[in-house]
Amino acid sequence: MADAKLKPKSVDGTEPHGAGNSPPETASTVEVMPPPDAIEPDPELTPEEAEQARKRYLLKRFWISARRYWGRGGDKFAWPFSIGLLAMICMNVGFQYGINLWNRGIFDAIERHDAGTVYFLSAVFVPLVLGTVAIVTIQVAVRMMIQRRWRSWLTTAVIARWLANGRYYQLNLIGGDHKNPEARISEDLRIATEAPVDFIAGVISAFLAASTFIVVLWTIGGALTLPIAGFTVTIPGFLVITAVLYAAITSTSMAVIGRYFVHVSEAKNQAEAEFRYTLTHVRENGESIALLGGEEEERNDLDKTFANVLRQWALLARQHMRTTLVSHGSMLIAPVVPVLLCAPKFLEGSMTLGQVMQAASAFAIVQGAFGWLVDNYPRLADWNACARRIASLMMSLDGLERAEQSDSLGRIKHGETEGEAMLSLNDLSVSLDDGTAVVTETRVEIEPGERVLVSGESGSGKSTLVRAISGLWPWGSGSVNFHADRQLFMLPQRSYIPSGTLRRAVAYPGAADSWPLDEIKSALDKVGLDYLNDKIEEDAPWDQTLSGGEKQRLAFARLLLHQPDIIVLDEATAALDEKSQDKMMQMVIDELPEVTILSVAHRAELEVFHSRKITLERREGGAKLVSDIDLIKRKRKRNLLSRVLEKRRSPPKGSTTSNEGGTVPE
Repeated sequence: MADAKLKPKSVDGTEPHGAGNSPPETASTVEVMPPPDAIEPDPELTPEEAEQARKRYLLKRFWISARRYWGRGGDKFAWPFSIGLLAMICMNVGFQYGINLWNRGIFDAIERHDAGTVYFLSAVFVPLVLGTVAIVTIQVAVRMMIQRRWRSWLTTAVIARWLANGRYYQLNLIGGDHKNPEARISEDLRIATEAPVDFIAGVISAFLAASTFIVVLWTIGGALTLPIAGFTVTIPGFLVITAVLYAAITSTSMAVIGRYFVHVSEAKNQAEAEFRYTLTHVRENGESIALLGGEEEERNDLDKTFANVLRQWALLARQHMRTTLVSHGSMLIAPVVPVLLCAPKFLEGSMTLGQVMQAASAFAIVQGAFGWLVDNYPRLADWNACARRIASLMMSLDGLERAEQSDSLGRIKHGETEGEAMLSLNDLSVSLDDGTAVVTETRVEIEPGERVLVSGESGSGKSTLVRAISGLWPWGSGSVNFHADRQLFMLPQRSYIPSGTLRRAVAYPGAADSWPLDEIKSALDKVGLDYLNDKIEEDAPWDQTLSGGEKQRLAFARLLLHQPDIIVLDEATAALDEKSQDKMMQMVIDELPEVTILSVAHRAELEVFHSRKITLERREGGAKLVSDIDLIKRKRKRNLLSRVLEKRRSPPKGSTTSNEGGTVPE
């Protein structure tokens, strides 16, 4: 059976911030690094200049985290694989040079009608091809291994930061460019780690190929002498100069034509992410949409979102058309240029056919190396957009992490209670991330076994107070303290049902095999879900199958398995009818008689199951706790706020009161 003496848990089973907890363990160990310092934009910049500066910093921010893969705390195989990839690239260029020499030899032999050399070179061609294929295959394997491991390492690091201290929830509470984090972590991060490896490998390969075959062109081509207006002009290394000029023209054309590629690609990726999110939102809320008959409205919303996707795709298609004009035209012209340039020398007999073909092959390789940007500009633009999107998420996480380490906004502290108190709120104030107060100056002490009901009108901050207690809401002041070595278990209004079997759903956040099957069935029996016992090992979409009331009953079954010391109920019976609600509350009291309960609810019927009631009242400047009364007679030490309220509300001498148990009226 699971140990009931665990650290406090929040609604999703993760450990709340501030209770002495570290980030969750991940599949691979990633060193936790402090976030980079915040960069404030220059106030003298125009809005356009500031936006450009922001985009440049986003790329820098991506590399700050991504390059740690090769640093201390990174992957131990990062450098061995990288060096291996470099060796494969060098060997591949060597084989390219061998094939270039083979071209010269075979065509010279054909020109001389040398059958023996032709047959010999034909035999040599086989090992050259096999060697090239083997090297390229190994190179691809090593390159993809680096991409896979880098993506795994960086994804693990980002997810660890995203899940730590409830930041995945807090991102919903702050402003910033971090919409659809799931798409950024899955798709954008994949492209952001795959493309740089391809680019770096491509640049190194292009540099080595260009360096090698420029020498070949210079050696073979020599100087070209041209008669111009009665003068002779000698151009040394004319093939090299032509290759460089040709590549410069095509690359410049590509840069000018595709200058909007990055912006268009980024907009397309954002539109795709929003469309995926809309589809997911419909699926997750299918029951509510079906019951309300909202299919037509959802269809209109999906059509609108998808229309934006098509619009961005159309803009991207125009960019691809323009770049294709340059790249395809270059591909057709490049093989012809060296042949035309070498033709005069061949015709006058200063170059052999083999040299012409060798020069043509070398020129194509050099032009391809110099024209690397032409072939990869669209993908480079796509990487640029994806790297910025994942960096935007990183920056939002940076802001939350810096806020955790700073007192500029004020942070709610978490610690341990003194004495026997199970939970205490000491001068607790809860605020938004901009400092706006939600709940102010709350002081409550809850003793072991107390069952406290928190009431108040809608919008008075009750649920926000619960989030602050769990550690999900960090902004504010004061402290939330728990008794040492006690387990806190929270039941939110919307009970979370994980994917998998029903057994896993009941055991969550514990492992499905942490309890014997009989205990799980017994828990389901006690909450009135015994008709599901036959399906307990069935893997089904239980989140869509179970009703709201069944989900809340299942959440109470979890209590029976985990047997916590403190339970926080946030409208945890809102989906149940009054009879079922009474049954659940009485079952908790009977099965867990020593448990301490803090309930947030609107229903007055719940008072009978609690020993104490505190009331929040919404006011300008933040909600305040206005009353703290006993619902059941008991001798206990009243907290300071209760005594102040009691004195303030006491009737004049000589008057009488009829409050049950001598308590302060609400």
